[in-house]
Amino acid sequence: MQVQNIPEKPTVALTREWAEMIKLEHTVFALPFALSGLILATPNLPTWGTVFFTVLAFIGARSAAMTLNRLIDARIDAINPRTKDRSIPAGRIKPATAVLFTIASFALMLAAASQLPLICLQLSPIAVFWLSFYSFTKRFTWLCHIVLGIALGGAALGGWVAASGTIQGPAPWLLAFAVATWVAGFDIIYACQDAQFDSENKLHSIPARFGLANALNISIGLHVFTVAALVALGFFVQPAAGIFYFIGVALVTAMLVYEHSLVKPSDLSKVNAAFFTTNGVVSIVTFLTILLDRLF
Repeated sequence: MQVQNIPEKPTVALTREWAEMIKLEHTVFALPFALSGLILATPNLPTWGTVFFTVLAFIGARSAAMTLNRLIDARIDAINPRTKDRSIPAGRIKPATAVLFTIASFALMLAAASQLPLICLQLSPIAVFWLSFYSFTKRFTWLCHIVLGIALGGAALGGWVAASGTIQGPAPWLLAFAVATWVAGFDIIYACQDAQFDSENKLHSIPARFGLANALNISIGLHVFTVAALVALGFFVQPAAGIFYFIGVALVTAMLVYEHSLVKPSDLSKVNAAFFTTNGVVSIVTFLTILLDRLF
């Protein structure tokens, strides 16, 4: 019996295209840390209204940043064998439509921020600038991974500010630093796939600049800073973290060690497993153990 392939409905196909373009599944990397910032910022759990508008602001910011990144990189993506089939270079999404979506997403972020403490709205222009600036950095500096890390560290910092209305003391900065070094570290691993392409096309990345072996060592160093910052955060946060938090840090450390065991300079076949699966677990475990620590 022959099974017929039923074509997707246009609306379903279009939704799938947009979800792929903004990498909806990658929300698991940063959103749990933004929620962690919400939980750690004050002794009491945040209100549902604060959670709702923080998540809404995060969705707007991330959607705008990813779409803008794909717009700015469309020409590069078109000549890269790994990315040439992405929605914009392949012509499935028009650049003008993507521009309108970016504007609408930033508008959503600003509207949500206006419902949070005033400092969130005041800091929004910095977020818009940094999220827009990142996409250009690989054209002139191999520090592009750090710039991306700071962007996602800002999401955790944003969650903190949304709950407390302040960024005083070392705790929020330790959280942001932990996220920034974690993201920069795994972005370096991901960029190893394009090291040769970047070198041939005068694009900048740590793997292209220093070679795969050195890049992976730099990634390990950044993740050592991640663990150190998480440990320090447990002592500086008020009230001080308990057993669940430090169990979470131990699990995160184990997952990062496992992540680095998957990737070798001579074997990049498991980059996707190291990049997505492992780091998704790191983010979720961190959030859940922080939540358990606050509840119990």
